[in-house]
Amino acid sequence: MTDAVSGSSRTVPLTVSAVVDESPDAKSLVFTIPDEHRGRFDYRPGQFLTLRIPSERTGSVARCYSLASSPHTDDAPKVTVKRTDGGYGSNWLCDNVSEGSVIEVLPPSGLFTPTDLDADFLLWAAGSGVTPVMSILKSVLAGGTGRVVLCYANRDERSVIFAAELRELAARYAGRFTVLHWLESIQGLPTRAQLGGFARMFTGYQSFVCGPEPFMAVVKEALTEAGTPRDNIHLEVFLSLTGDPFGEVVVEDSDDADAAEVQISLDGAVHHLRWPRNNNLVDVMLAAGIDVPFSCREGNCGSCAATVVDGEVDLGNAAILEPDDIAEGLFLACQACPRSDKVQVEF
Repeated sequence: MTDAVSGSSRTVPLTVSAVVDESPDAKSLVFTIPDEHRGRFDYRPGQFLTLRIPSERTGSVARCYSLASSPHTDDAPKVTVKRTDGGYGSNWLCDNVSEGSVIEVLPPSGLFTPTDLDADFLLWAAGSGVTPVMSILKSVLAGGTGRVVLCYANRDERSVIFAAELRELAARYAGRFTVLHWLESIQGLPTRAQLGGFARMFTGYQSFVCGPEPFMAVVKEALTEAGTPRDNIHLEVFLSLTGDPFGEVVVEDSDDADAAEVQISLDGAVHHLRWPRNNNLVDVMLAAGIDVPFSCREGNCGSCAATVVDGEVDLGNAAILEPDDIAEGLFLACQACPRSDKVQVEF
């Protein structure tokens, strides 16, 4: 037997209350949250929303966009979209969305978020990678006591997103916030040696890094060589979604005699389920009516990351996880299947 669970039961139609031109090729979409769904859209700095975008070829496509707003400073959530060459989703949103448009959205997800706003932060961003970084820095400045340094790379001055807002924040928090702009048109592409010398001054800071893969790789190498502890380095990794997280999930009947027993700790509650060996944990939890965090169901976003406390799982596609994370028991619930007869996990 199989059970069909609609992923669309988690989606909420949100009305766009404003469209903000941030740069020549980037716009922000501000959403109005209905009162009955307000709790579902509470979010942490650095998280993202998954939007359902109409498509004449496939019906719709799903795209993840980081929240540039802060839960500590902004009344409404805001995502920022930068056009990409050949990018269907970003261009459709920039060309077609206006005030009053309605878009289907999944609740906030993502692990690129600080645990302590009172820490000191060294933030790294390139291009539209500044979006979740902006959410973090505003939250730290408004809701914490830490110092913040932002190193922000762009092609040229016209490409800088949030330029006016960054100037205003730097003036308002002059004793706590410094922004350093790196313009490729003037300085060329940043190198490991250049960034390493800078990073050595802030090895005790929490580093959050978001941008194109080559940029993040250079920053990570520079931080590591500078002596920054691994636990202080946080990378946001986004890959294009090819599946449909808004569609139906088909799950085999959980009475499977060969299913594992799984104990799941999530949001303060403990669940006990049968986990068929050829189903991933996200689908099994959805079939049981549990509101599990996920966005892509492809192993590309990390929203469903959890930790194995006891037992073993087959990881499946875990390419976005670092080897050290895997060694510590981290896995992606949308990819993993049980290997042992009993498994205990925590989200």
